[in-house]
Amino acid sequence: MLASGLVYAGLFIVLLGGVSLLKPLRFLRIRDRRRAAMILGLGVVLVATGLALPTKEVRVETPRTHLDEFVPVYQFNEVHSIRVQAPRERVYQAIKAVTADEISLFRTLTWLRRFGRPGPESILNAPERLPILDVATQTSFLLLAEEPGREIVVGTAVLAPPGFQPTRKPTPEDFKALREPGFALAAMNLLVEDAGPDACVVTTETRVYATDASARRKFARYWRVIYPGSALIRHSWLRAIRHRAESARD
Repeated sequence: MLASGLVYAGLFIVLLGGVSLLKPLRFLRIRDRRRAAMILGLGVVLVATGLALPTKEVRVETPRTHLDEFVPVYQFNEVHSIRVQAPRERVYQAIKAVTADEISLFRTLTWLRRFGRPGPESILNAPERLPILDVATQTSFLLLAEEPGREIVVGTAVLAPPGFQPTRKPTPEDFKALREPGFALAAMNLLVEDAGPDACVVTTETRVYATDASARRKFARYWRVIYPGSALIRHSWLRAIRHRAESARD
């Protein structure tokens, strides 16, 4: 992702410039503080550029999945997949059963996301032995759709107007219909597709739809900072699903 890459390249350059202001890193040909200040300034420009890049809106023309039905328009997304050598039913069972402790670095990355604060039980502070999807749907996520053996979709509002309080428990149809300004709605699916005898491909896609320009700008800044960690969690999540499914031999 270009914007996130610019942000992190800029932060690295800011770090180099900041260190060189204290003591020039001559092995990098930063010989004096004037050059260090120029490098630091370049880093700041790259960070600001990455955070400010415009986003492109994508529309699904022909719905193929339940995720397409709930988020047919979006500005932010990430997609990851893995091949699993196991029957579809076993793979889907693994999707439903994987816990936070099976996902490499999950606790470390979510600890960083919540800035080390303990917080209430949630997907960012998941208990040890509960399936991670159960934790999600019992706390801040809504189960939007499930087609056993094929796809499960969960969603939440990751950005809402200040002071917003729902008057009742939201439903999947509420999620689908919400278009009021100030919201950013996120949905994630896990999709299982056949890939040969006793083999499947598991794909997870996360989409975020911001309902107006202000919400889009706010969420873009957040997304571009957390994207690398988010991608790493999803890669690890898929590997945990594969390990559980392939280990559970008949």
